[in-house]
Amino acid sequence: MKTENVSRAVLAGGAVAVLAAAALLYVPELAGRTPPPAPGPAERAAEAAHAGAQAALPDLVALIGDREKWLKAHPGDEASWTVLGAAYTERGLRRADPADLPRAEAALKRSLAVRPAARGNLDAQLGMAALANARGDWKSAREWGERVRTADPKRWPAYPVLIDAYNGLGDYKAAAKATETLTELHSGAAVSARSAQLYRNRGWREDAGAAAADAVALAATDAEKAAALARLGDLAWERGEPEEALAQYGAALGLVPGHGPSLAGRARALAALGRTREAVRDWRAALERLPLPEYFLEAGELHEALDRDEEAQALYERLRTGAWPGAEVVLGLLDADHGDPAAAVRRLRAEWARGHRSVQVADALGWALFRSGEPKEALEFAKRATDEGLRSALFAYHRGEIERALEDYGPARRHLAEALRTNPSFSPLFAPRAQQAVKALGEPPDELPKDVRTDDVRPGDARAGEARPGEAEKPGAAVEPEGAVTPEAAVKPDVPKAGGGGGAGAVPGTASGTA
Repeated sequence: MKTENVSRAVLAGGAVAVLAAAALLYVPELAGRTPPPAPGPAERAAEAAHAGAQAALPDLVALIGDREKWLKAHPGDEASWTVLGAAYTERGLRRADPADLPRAEAALKRSLAVRPAARGNLDAQLGMAALANARGDWKSAREWGERVRTADPKRWPAYPVLIDAYNGLGDYKAAAKATETLTELHSGAAVSARSAQLYRNRGWREDAGAAAADAVALAATDAEKAAALARLGDLAWERGEPEEALAQYGAALGLVPGHGPSLAGRARALAALGRTREAVRDWRAALERLPLPEYFLEAGELHEALDRDEEAQALYERLRTGAWPGAEVVLGLLDADHGDPAAAVRRLRAEWARGHRSVQVADALGWALFRSGEPKEALEFAKRATDEGLRSALFAYHRGEIERALEDYGPARRHLAEALRTNPSFSPLFAPRAQQAVKALGEPPDELPKDVRTDDVRPGDARAGEARPGEAEKPGAAVEPEGAVTPEAAVKPDVPKAGGGGGAGAVPGTASGTA
């Protein structure tokens, strides 16, 4: 995926966990009603939440309406205020509707006013943590979640929100420990999904796939199963297997027609398979269903790769003018590649200063620095992004281009090739540029430079067979294979000067790619 963002489906899982905890208090009130012949939508949503599962979106909407009506007559019911706040947060995430987040905050604060945190209103505090995660305020989410964990270490819904917060902050050790604790306290599809996320972040692809498959098998509702299938599709896509990804997204859409993440995933896979007309269609449908900022960026870059500049610019403009909480990485990449790289640096430095030091922020900041003409500083952030464990084709591409600009040709060749090996079609715009860069660099030399040969080492020189730092990577020091393209003969990356920007989507030293 273009932005490698934390999955919104996983974030919604944190809100589901809060809703599940609050539903324990909500379900008994429902039981006092005259039971209908079959559970109605609100009851189905409450029962799904009680089981820790994701409810169908129409049922979630019905639950919100039910609680709103109830609270008009019973404003002192703090449990229902918590249910309402958590449901607003989940609906806001699943519909990409920022307007639901202030509603969630008002409901949760009302719950805390009726029963303050000091009197043990733990579920409302978890609701505030999930809300902070939805807004990309990872530090506040961590603070709320850790308060609840301190008060009740065995309250399992605290751990999904803490996992999201730790991942957002780049504290992957804490996220791993929280995941381990969650697996000890609870089970089910949501827990398997968290394990899949942990393994993915560590680069353990087989383990991630197995855990994601477990989540599909354990899913209790069609909505939860669709989310789990989409996750399997995402993992297949990241491995460079678009046909397998397409099958998983198709299965998810068979369960939940119009499932936003699956429409977006299918659009990526179709583009990778050269079915660009269908990909454009699915991106349009995905944006209508779930207008996430990263989807606008990806759809715009597909249009740009197809030389549909007017459509691309329209999508970029919608992204620039939207109200997107927690979208700093996406907006930074938008400016770095399609706007003002210096503005991207300022935005992402501010995010880093806030303590948001995930690999996503590190990668985006490094790329923005490179695009604004600071490749040396950029490399430090690119290394941080690629060395954590996540196997991202985009991260490897960014690092390779930065190294190429610094004339570190050996590492550049290695990372650009790694990007294409990880996922040959990782981006309709940038994968062709990675291919061009690898071709320009040519094959690595077959012969060591003369000054590091074992038969020509003088006293005081480097040990026999060991290159001095940087020498083995210098172009022109070795005899190139016949027909190879030397880096000197290739077009070198034209790194923009500080504060400058190229044309829309232009990567220094490369030509525009096509799908």
